[in-house]
Amino acid sequence: MGPMPATEPLTGYTPRTDDDILARARAFFERMRTRRSVRAFSDRPVPREVIESCLLTAGTAPNGANLQPWHFVVVTDAGVKRRVREEAEREERAFYQQRAPEAWLEALAPLGTDASKPFLEVAPVLIGIFAQPYRVTPAGEKRAHYYAAESVGIATGLLVAAVHEAGLVSLTHTPSPMGFLNELLGRPPHERPFLLLVVGHPAEGVRVPRIDKKPLAEIATFL
Repeated sequence: MGPMPATEPLTGYTPRTDDDILARARAFFERMRTRRSVRAFSDRPVPREVIESCLLTAGTAPNGANLQPWHFVVVTDAGVKRRVREEAEREERAFYQQRAPEAWLEALAPLGTDASKPFLEVAPVLIGIFAQPYRVTPAGEKRAHYYAAESVGIATGLLVAAVHEAGLVSLTHTPSPMGFLNELLGRPPHERPFLLLVVGHPAEGVRVPRIDKKPLAEIATFL
């Protein structure tokens, strides 16, 4: 048997009454239910410290073996954003015109999306999120990361929630395919682009599609 892992006292838990727990859960839901994906952004800058805090929140996500298989690239440079938009729109045009199944296009139609992605250039912040299926040691050896996709998905969810809690809006954007992001954002080939998170303030008078969320009975089962 190997050495016991180092431990420390749990400090993040405060005993609360059931009523207090319920009130906190409901309050958080009420905040999060106002979160909407936005496709028209203001160019108003976002302080770097805000993004840093949101990323630190993402980094608290549970993950396989605590290997933290993610990397976040924050883009505010206008030239880089322009190149990301150009490459994304090139892939999106091919998607909408050639690769997308008809059923997928029908599902997207109510949202009014198309190959034009001006928000990639207008929004003040793009965050490229990369998953690391494995890491490379200084000696050049490959070491697997466990549950990398699941871990990065959880971290991304926390990031989206943190951005909303901070008072900003976001859009999860997944141009297909996304391999061009490795070169544009300077990431090694073994990392896989997970998605682009567009972050900022909404454009004045912005409107969003009228949509509904499934009720609890359709998304959960209690046994």
